[in-house]
Amino acid sequence: MKKYIILSLMALTTATLWAAVPALKNQADSINFYIGLINGQQMGQMVQQQKEVMPGIPTDIEMLKAGMICGLNGESTLSAEDLSKWLQQQFEALQAKQAELKQAEEKQFLAQNGKRKGVQTTASGLQYEVLQKAKDKKAVRPAATDTVKVHYEGKLLDGTVFDSSYERGEPIEFPLNGVIKGWTEGLQLMQVGSKYRFYIPYSLGYGERGAGDAIPPYATLEFTVELLDVKAAKP
Repeated sequence: MKKYIILSLMALTTATLWAAVPALKNQADSINFYIGLINGQQMGQMVQQQKEVMPGIPTDIEMLKAGMICGLNGESTLSAEDLSKWLQQQFEALQAKQAELKQAEEKQFLAQNGKRKGVQTTASGLQYEVLQKAKDKKAVRPAATDTVKVHYEGKLLDGTVFDSSYERGEPIEFPLNGVIKGWTEGLQLMQVGSKYRFYIPYSLGYGERGAGDAIPPYATLEFTVELLDVKAAKP
């Protein structure tokens, strides 16, 4: 199981143990209390934004606190090794269940989305719609090895914007073969001056792992892309 999950359990429980400040009668009390306090603060900051202790399992402060106190008091016969093994098994089972649900959601979405007027689906499963055609019918299309200049906005299916060059106020340039597969394939369909919307399956995006905190595992992505310029790769 990932290390951060174990730390999260420790952080949430440690932080709640000191919810009420005890009377500090002497130096030993103060030292013990402040060691616990600073550890609770440092670890608690790591999980303030974490709503789940494991995939699909919401954080329950009271249960976490009860487990921590039980462990501190030596009231369990389970070893740390046994506990870690059990938690690992639970984590893997929950991850597999979450993956199945996400895949089913994506399949349903793409099936319905592909029926909409104007939406086209490629052999790889990439879906796109043309929002604006290039004014120049002879405008260039990029090759996979070219560098492109684009304005874009990326969203999750719930509407959350996770990246936007529009918000930053400037377009971006990058080699087309250095990005996710959905972009590499999709932008080769475009001409300079056109604007497309892409629906990218997780297999053509960030896959089973996602990307940082912004893009979760198995995420289907929606990108609106405006192709501004193409620079051919040097021979």
